[in-house]
Amino acid sequence: MTNLYPILFLFPFLLFIQQHWCLQPLATAADGFIGINGAHFMLNGSPFYANGFNAYWLMDVASKPYQRSKVTSAFREAISRSLVIARTWAFNDGGSNALQSSPGVYNENMFKALDFVISEGGKFGVKLILSLVNNFNDYGGKGQYVQWAKERGQKMQNEDSFFTNPMVKSFFKNHIKTVLTRRNTITGVMYKDDPTIMAWELMNEPRCPSDVSGATVQNWISEMACYLKSIDANHLLEVGLEGFYGASSFQKNPNNSPHETDFIANNQIREVDFATVHSYPDQWLPNKNNVAQLEFLQQWIYDHIVDAQEVLKKPVIFAEFGKSWKQPGYNVSQKNQLYNMVYTCIYRSASAGGVASGGLFWQQLVEGMDSYKDGYEVIFTEPSSTVRLITQQAKKLRALVEDFPKNKKIKIKNGYKHNLVYKQ
Repeated sequence: MTNLYPILFLFPFLLFIQQHWCLQPLATAADGFIGINGAHFMLNGSPFYANGFNAYWLMDVASKPYQRSKVTSAFREAISRSLVIARTWAFNDGGSNALQSSPGVYNENMFKALDFVISEGGKFGVKLILSLVNNFNDYGGKGQYVQWAKERGQKMQNEDSFFTNPMVKSFFKNHIKTVLTRRNTITGVMYKDDPTIMAWELMNEPRCPSDVSGATVQNWISEMACYLKSIDANHLLEVGLEGFYGASSFQKNPNNSPHETDFIANNQIREVDFATVHSYPDQWLPNKNNVAQLEFLQQWIYDHIVDAQEVLKKPVIFAEFGKSWKQPGYNVSQKNQLYNMVYTCIYRSASAGGVASGGLFWQQLVEGMDSYKDGYEVIFTEPSSTVRLITQQAKKLRALVEDFPKNKKIKIKNGYKHNLVYKQ
């Protein structure tokens, strides 16, 4: 009979490790799946650089069969312009047309709509970043989770209890598991096994104003990232951060203000595969003129590329950026200047072997979607200088990949910091 005493002695230690450390393997570049090699995305043995777009509305629109052609059109119009990445919501919590109407209760029609989005993305060769919950109340968000717990007798201080309350965390973990293990009714493939999906995003723009130390968000990311990776080791994971810095570098933030998230610490968590940055100078610096907003943007981009390169040693995607036509004094040249600055800095980093890997503008719409217009929209079938700029820059970035010999090691060129400096 085998001596069980050594095993029994080790069991409490192994249980502790399982509960406190995530020992899942990091994502690798298996065929069809985007993976990580050092500080770069890889796909089928080659570097992966690509621009893309946000279209949070894809599942919502696809839930109406007569509207599904809009989803198809969005992918077709994007891929024809070499826009390869789409970021969208894999959540709609509570309220009308919900994916999750109450904890653990799902609307099959809405799930079939998400099935369609993923299936269509695969047909067109678009890689998807799927976000799992909203920080804000649109489409439910963390507030809906907190409300569900209140209805079940939990005492909540505020919406930030989303990050700490055990019942709420169990609700969200169940959502993670339900989405990741969903079997697509069109393709027959589980989401966690589908290479059309590039990455999961824990939350759209997490914020926790009740704890400016950042500890609450940091602990939540660690726990949820570990849990997600325990289910799905195929896909990459990012947090959904806007890029704000914590106490040690708050002077890099808009208006030099401290923030409860931390671009460095949050992205240093082992299970987080790449960093994200959002850029809205028109919202963050509304009292500044266009020149001052662009000056801030240039430094904002530079700081994040350098920190991702030298500190995080992980890829970075500029996952949201834009300029609204609703802002006073707007003209299209201002929008083009912002887009050009973002795209140019990304390209200069990428062409030097750097970590900036793509930019996703907010947001793409197609014709007949007036109710979704927010001032930031781009409609490709409405010709404009902005559409031409997006197309030129996307094709330029993709050309880097096409010209790169397969399996050749990426080398960072000397002086890459200087290469990031934007000049019009």
